[in-house]
Amino acid sequence: MYVSHLSLLDFRSYTAADVELEPGPNAFVGRNGQGKTNLVEAIGYVATLGSHRVANDTPLVRAGAERAVVRTRIVRGDRASTVELEITAGKANRARVNRGQLGRARDVLGILRTVLFAPEDLALVKGDPDGRRRFLDQLVVQLLPRAAGLLGDYERVVRQRSALLKSLRGVRRSGAGPVDTSTLEVWDARAAQLGGQILAMRLALVEALRPHVAAAYEQVSDADGDAQLTYRSSVPGVQDGATPAAEELEKAILEGMAEARSQELERGVSLVGPHRDDLILTLGGLPAKGYASHGESWSFALALRLASYRLLGGGEDPEHVPDSAFWDPDLDTDADPVLILDDVFAELDVRRRERLAELVAPARQVLVTAAVPDDVPPGLLGARFEVTPGQVRRAG
Repeated sequence: MYVSHLSLLDFRSYTAADVELEPGPNAFVGRNGQGKTNLVEAIGYVATLGSHRVANDTPLVRAGAERAVVRTRIVRGDRASTVELEITAGKANRARVNRGQLGRARDVLGILRTVLFAPEDLALVKGDPDGRRRFLDQLVVQLLPRAAGLLGDYERVVRQRSALLKSLRGVRRSGAGPVDTSTLEVWDARAAQLGGQILAMRLALVEALRPHVAAAYEQVSDADGDAQLTYRSSVPGVQDGATPAAEELEKAILEGMAEARSQELERGVSLVGPHRDDLILTLGGLPAKGYASHGESWSFALALRLASYRLLGGGEDPEHVPDSAFWDPDLDTDADPVLILDDVFAELDVRRRERLAELVAPARQVLVTAAVPDDVPPGLLGARFEVTPGQVRRAG
């Protein structure tokens, strides 16, 4: 799998841009602030409908424009597909595949798969739980595109349920009368149903990731650091390493909500469910957050991305994707995801830079951004593009 063409209209700093890409390494070189990351961000957006830099779509639309358009041509085997996305801040985005009608943006999920390495990845190790939850959920969506709707529905339900809890907290504190929780119980049921499915998928995903993360850490760091993942759930009774059915987890969430009812009413927030969970990263038995050195933290972050790449079909192991009732049965595991390395090599010491370049060089397509040509390792020399404000030009 590779992207053969990228076209942008009013995306970030680009009024318009057209870039012909090749299989193998492609490097975008230019000073900081010239628009290199905007190019790879657009490709990543086609795969995930999200940015690795911002939480909402507003910054993606060029200032003064009504909408941005990202168009890509994606080659898989002997077939090519054109995917066009219209991004409109504050409104529902739309998408078109080939010459079809404009439809829902989420309908294009699964056509392109990417794994993106970026300096922001260090927050996976050192940052807050929401970044690690997002990491898991974005990977789930690439394995099972229809999970995007499930995650969106759950987010809306939790938001509505929390708003109701705040309202009930006000009634309770005012002493205006008894607190009627009948409506809350309706939201409980819906949140538990959706949350049980999400939790089941995350637990299965963590089990699948474990061996890949441990192996990738050793390869990146060139040392046996015993990198491990542990899923810590807010749902009582959910044990790391277990993969219960979604129905069992739904029941456990409902029971947890009942136990936490008084606390939730007092605080006005939803305290039980996958939105409160965390992925604990340990190195040598100690939490990586707080104990790992800067270099070790970088190695762990890279290991998480390399593990994702292998789970999505990248690498030489034909058994990279384990059997699971959750993954899309039509997932093409023979098509390597596109690897994106956004200004990563400048952040790494020489040894880690060489190891990462060696590991990713065999990929079907690698997109690299760098401030100076020397930041691109020799093993990733290929098509090179010079990036200046608002322009992209093939070099050589």
